[in-house]
Amino acid sequence: MNMARRIPSAKFAKDALIYIICGLIAIGMIMPLIWSILTSLKPDNEIFQLPIKWLPSTVTFEHYMKAFTTVPFGLYFWNSFYLAMMGVLFNLFLGSLSGYAFAKFEFKGKEIYFRILLAAMMIPGVVTMIPTFFVLNHFPLLGGNNILGNEGYGMLNSYWAVILPGASGPFAVFFMRQFFVSLPNDLMEMGRIEGAGEFRIFWKIYLPLTKPALATLGIFTFQAGWNSFLWPLIVLNDPSMKTIQMGLQAFSYNHKVQYGPMMAAAFVAILPILILFLYLQKYFVQGIAFSGIKG
Repeated sequence: MNMARRIPSAKFAKDALIYIICGLIAIGMIMPLIWSILTSLKPDNEIFQLPIKWLPSTVTFEHYMKAFTTVPFGLYFWNSFYLAMMGVLFNLFLGSLSGYAFAKFEFKGKEIYFRILLAAMMIPGVVTMIPTFFVLNHFPLLGGNNILGNEGYGMLNSYWAVILPGASGPFAVFFMRQFFVSLPNDLMEMGRIEGAGEFRIFWKIYLPLTKPALATLGIFTFQAGWNSFLWPLIVLNDPSMKTIQMGLQAFSYNHKVQYGPMMAAAFVAILPILILFLYLQKYFVQGIAFSGIKG
């Protein structure tokens, strides 16, 4: 009897310890966000006041007004949203199409191509920047280039220079392939018996079943596109095409940083990511759970 009582109490203590550790980690991770939000609401003289005051004595929205008047922050916000959404649409469609082919079709060299895909996932993005820039710069018949890809700037300084390199990333193909593998082949055979074409089977039967995976991949893709800084900085020279991450540079110049407006702008910049994750959280968890079921 005593042994039976000890086992539940030991399990309760273990679970309580795990929850406490996870709670402390969560607090540690969210503290920078809380600090930035509170800093954006503080007057300038309280931002670096010692001893540190977490709560502002007076709440001010002056930094938010300055963030939107110092630079055309609304335009940068729209540019980032457009690029991120275009990246999501291309990545979801092309990644799903490629993942479906790897999961459900048999073709010559399938295993070799898939291994090359896995190898491509191991290459850091910064390594491919120079060759990607070269290809975009010498794209034939665009941006003043001739048929040989010379004399102009190709696709540089256009939104397509940001969208196309990540239109179907290796991770998107691998992620969707893992999800399609977990779906039964009987659905494909039934569609063929009913006379449906291969694309219709993919579009009408299989793709609607992948909503959790699509939501998860959509979050990852949107976050990557929204937070992208270095690549847009390299290929976009027109000030009207700047993204929100590039716009944050305006608050740091001559070795001086306007921390109040920067924290306000940074908080506005992360709002879409927070809203997207909260709205799609259920699908996000399901997608992570299902995508690794089969190899």
